[in-house]
Amino acid sequence: MKPVLVQTTPYEGQKPGTSGLRKAVKVFQQPNYTENFVQAVLGAIQPSAAGSTLVVGGDGRFFCTEAVDVIIKIAAANGVKKLIVGHKGILSTPAVSCIIRKYKATGGIVLTASHNPGGPNHDFGIKYNTANGGPAPESVTDAIYELTKTISSYSIVPDLKCSIDYCGLQYFQVSGKEFEVEVIDSVVDYLQLMKSIFDFDVIRKLIQGSNKKAPFNILIDSMNGVTGPYVKKIFIEELCAPSNNAINVIPLTDFGGMHPDPNLTYASGLVKALQEGEYDLGAAFDGDGDRNMILGKKAFFINPSDSLAVLANNLECIPYFKVNGVSGFARSMPTGAAVDRVAAKLGKEIFEVPTGWKFFGNLMDAGRLSLCGEESFGTGSDHIREKDGIWAVLAWLSVLANTGESVETILTNHWKTFGRNYFTRYDYENCESEPSNQLMSDLEKKVTDPAIKGQKFIYGSKVYIFKQADNFEYCDPIDKSVTKKQGIRVLFEDGSRFVFRLSGTGSSGATIRLYAESYEPPTSNILEDAQVALTPLVQIALEMSKLVQFTGRTSPTVIT
Repeated sequence: MKPVLVQTTPYEGQKPGTSGLRKAVKVFQQPNYTENFVQAVLGAIQPSAAGSTLVVGGDGRFFCTEAVDVIIKIAAANGVKKLIVGHKGILSTPAVSCIIRKYKATGGIVLTASHNPGGPNHDFGIKYNTANGGPAPESVTDAIYELTKTISSYSIVPDLKCSIDYCGLQYFQVSGKEFEVEVIDSVVDYLQLMKSIFDFDVIRKLIQGSNKKAPFNILIDSMNGVTGPYVKKIFIEELCAPSNNAINVIPLTDFGGMHPDPNLTYASGLVKALQEGEYDLGAAFDGDGDRNMILGKKAFFINPSDSLAVLANNLECIPYFKVNGVSGFARSMPTGAAVDRVAAKLGKEIFEVPTGWKFFGNLMDAGRLSLCGEESFGTGSDHIREKDGIWAVLAWLSVLANTGESVETILTNHWKTFGRNYFTRYDYENCESEPSNQLMSDLEKKVTDPAIKGQKFIYGSKVYIFKQADNFEYCDPIDKSVTKKQGIRVLFEDGSRFVFRLSGTGSSGATIRLYAESYEPPTSNILEDAQVALTPLVQIALEMSKLVQFTGRTSPTVIT
C-alpha cells in the first residue's frame, strides 16, 4: 500500500490544554478535523515519527474506535514502525504510561476527555504522552499547535484495514516498509506493575478476612469507564473480593449516561451505598482511570488533599517504597497543604507546582519526587508519569491492612498528629467565557493593589487579615522553564487562603474553580464539618471576587 496526500485547511482552536485537546464529539467529526490534529501530533514527535513506536488507547468513549482507525492509517503513512494498541482501543491513562515506559516506546496517543461526559452529544479528547510516559510538556504542545495553524495536507493510507477486536500482531507493507500493529490485552502489563509495587497477599487477607477478623468489605465503582476490566481482574479475580462488589464495570461509549467524575455529586450512587454501613471502603474512578475518590464506612469522605498526606505518612506499608526509598513530595498549587506538614516531619523536599501532571514528571525523572497529588482527585507516584486511580486504592488498602485500623480512625489520628487543613473546592461549570475572564482580571487588580495589605475582612465572628496575593508563577527547578498565570492566590495572616482559577479541562465555556483552605492545630477543633468550618472564608472570597455579579451563579455546580 502507498500513502495518499490529502489537501486540507487549518481549523482554529486546536491548542492542546493541560491534558490535550478536548472538544465536543461533533467538533472532532468535522471533515479532516481529527486527521489534521493527528498529523500535527506526528509532526511534533521528536526526533521523528518515522521509525517510532507509539502506544494508542483510550477510555472507550464515543468516537474512540473511529479515532483509533484514523491514527493507524495516518501513522502508517508517516513511517511509524509500530503501534501498540489496546484491545478494542481500550487502555486506561495510567496503563498507557505504564506501557510506554515498559516497552520504551517513543510516546503514546491517549483518546480521552477524562472526567467529562461521553456520547455523541458530549466530549472527546486526544492527548500525546512522551517517552517518559507523561503528558507532553508545553514545548511539545506548543509545537503541535503551531503545526495545526499552518497545516495544508496530511498523509494517510485509506485502504489499510486493521482489526482491534482481537489480540495479536498484524503486519502491513507501506511503501516497501513493514508497518506493525500489535493489539494487546488492556490489563496484563498494568497488573504486572501493580504486583511489583504492592503485596497482593497482604491485601487479599484483609479483603477475605480470617478467623480473628471479619472480611473487609469494599465497593468499587468504575462509573462505566475504562477501569472496568482492570477492576474485575485486580479486585475480583486477584484480590478475591465478591463479584458484586464491583459495579458499573462495563465500559460504555456514553458511560451509561453517568458523568464519570468521581466526586460526591456525580458518584452519588456509591455515596448512598456506603451510607448504609455495609461497606468498609468505597472507591470510584473517572472515565480514563486516573482519578479516584475514596470513602470510609458510612460514606466518610477522604478529601484528596488529606489522602495524599496520609499516604505520604504511611509509605512504609508499601513494598515499592521500602525497596526504592522516598525522595520528595509534591502537590499542585490549589491542593491543600496537609502533605507539606508530613514532608516537614520526615525531612523530605516538598514542591508546589501548577495544575497538570506534566509538571511532576521532570521532578520524578530527576529523582526528586516519589509521591504527588492534586486536589482534583488525582494521586500517584513515580511508578508511572500519570495520576493513577487504582494505584491509590491499592495504596490505601495496603495502609489499612498494615495498620488494622478503619479509614476514619487513620484520618482522625492523622489530624491529631499534624492538625487539619480544612479544604473545599467550588466548581462553577460552563460559565460564559468573557465575564469569567473579566472576573479574574478585576480580582487580580484588586488583590495585588498594595493598599489592601493589612485590611480586615469580617464574616460573623471570623476576622481575616489580608497578608499577600499573586497570580501563581512556577519556575521548574529542573529545566528552568517558567509557567505564569496559574491562579490567583490570596493569603491571610493566619495561614488561611483562597484561590481562583479558570480550568482548562472543559470542552466549552469556562469553569471557575474556587479553592478555600484554613489550618487548625492538633489541639484545636479538628472534627468540624469542612463546609461549616470554611463558610466564612468562602463567603469573603465570593464577595471579594463578585462572582455572583459576573456569572449570575448563586450556587456552584459541584462542591468538593
